[in-house]
Amino acid sequence: MNNNLLFDFSVDKENKAIHIKREFDASLGMVWQAWTTAELLDQWCAPNPYRTETKTMDFHEGGFWHYAIVSPEGGKHWSRYDYKKIEPQKSIIELRAFSDENGSVSPDFACTECTLIFSEADGKTLVTITEKYRSPEMFGKMATDSHKKGFSSHLRNLDKFLLTLKNK
Repeated sequence: MNNNLLFDFSVDKENKAIHIKREFDASLGMVWQAWTTAELLDQWCAPNPYRTETKTMDFHEGGFWHYAIVSPEGGKHWSRYDYKKIEPQKSIIELRAFSDENGSVSPDFACTECTLIFSEADGKTLVTITEKYRSPEMFGKMATDSHKKGFSSHLRNLDKFLLTLKNK
């Protein structure tokens, strides 16, 4: 596994935004598939030692991903990502929110708008993520080293998962 891949996590307090850039040693098609397929997301998209469990995924504009982050003890923390715009193998704009088990979005937290941009150069894929927080409280909770470490952990899981896909 290549440990020299770009990972940049910056906080923009003025605009309540977090910018993340992460490079993967895999083709754009492979990274896109891992990022947009429920069965594949469930294999990498959670910080260790948690795991992801998809309940519903309808990956198209107007669709959504409803899933739980599952703790080692079995506790579930539900979220829902509503897909607003998708340009295949280029970008995704989604609204992220906490939800309940049925997919109802929690009124206690404003949705976060997230834009993901995918690009490829020299056989590596760069994913650029911008998280724009509508809630100052949620931004304060996420603009932390803890969020950076958790995000970094689940992206390292993607590195490992991509390596297994490449070796098949």
